[in-house]
Amino acid sequence: MKAIRIRGSIVALLLWGVAAAQGNKSRTVVVPLKNAEGNIVGTATLTEAQPRGVRLELKVHDQPPGPLSFHVHQKPICEPPEFNSAGLHFDPGGVYYNNPHRGHDGVVAAGNPNTTLTVGPDGRAEGSVFMPNLTLGTDDHSVFSNGGTSIILHADVSKMPADTPTRTACGVIKRPE
Repeated sequence: MKAIRIRGSIVALLLWGVAAAQGNKSRTVVVPLKNAEGNIVGTATLTEAQPRGVRLELKVHDQPPGPLSFHVHQKPICEPPEFNSAGLHFDPGGVYYNNPHRGHDGVVAAGNPNTTLTVGPDGRAEGSVFMPNLTLGTDDHSVFSNGGTSIILHADVSKMPADTPTRTACGVIKRPE
């Protein structure tokens, strides 16, 4: 009888642990990144951080060697070849665009850093950044607000031919169904 109670207690503790772990599970969204030809050239993984913020992890391939910057843009549209349809930088709270001394520091203050990866000669790179002012929630700082946002990859303009788009890839961020 005692063995049954102990086993029952162990099972109850295990089930409680599984339920607690599932309750604390962070939301994650994986976004495919496509080039102007529509080919997938990487992924962006956004994970909700606690108590607030989003961790963005990038894995890219088939990109031009050298510096490659990335950040979130305000519209969930990625029309090639230039991806200008993605709009301006996503600026929750108007920190960037309401700043008369704006530069990329304003984007960083808005929680949307202009971060650079170094792409190797093989066209591959990985990196991550924490964006403290963005969320995966329902508020106006959410990357899902206004129907979604997008992630843009920018190549180093100084190393590109003049007729090559500097925006090398784009991925639409939308709330999972």
